[in-house]
Amino acid sequence: MSELERVKKLTDKGISTAFNHLAGYYSQGISGMPQDWAKANELYLKAGELGCAGAYYNLGNSYQFGNGVERDMKKAKHFFELAAINGNVFARNNLGCLEGAAGNNHRAYRHLFISARAGYPKSLDSVKQGYMHGLVTKDEYANTLRAYQKSQDETKSEARDIMRKVLAT
Repeated sequence: MSELERVKKLTDKGISTAFNHLAGYYSQGISGMPQDWAKANELYLKAGELGCAGAYYNLGNSYQFGNGVERDMKKAKHFFELAAINGNVFARNNLGCLEGAAGNNHRAYRHLFISARAGYPKSLDSVKQGYMHGLVTKDEYANTLRAYQKSQDETKSEARDIMRKVLAT
């Protein structure tokens, strides 16, 4: 049984991540699937409704960049919010960037703090830049940095460290 057949079988069972995965095939036009953004976005929406935060993030990206839909930043933000509420740190980072671009620095950094504390390095970089430009206090930056490090430490494992060394050679 091919990977595509397994994914389709999981969609028949209503598995949210399978819908997201299948949408990825359509968005990229891979695994023998035609590139079809409209179908991908339909599947992303279904996956999100079934609880897949990553699918809402992907749908937000579609609206942000106009992939298969008319570019619509309000809808992009809406889907990033749904993804962030469900724990997607990438969407949380994007919300921070959108709020910052709109001049809502307080809201922007609240999103970036959450994403950085969850371990997302791009958000930590943004918080650092905010500190360097006086938009983030020393305490906020220090607390975020400590939480980021704790998040990184919690995901460390000996097996991962060995694989990194093997792959680096």
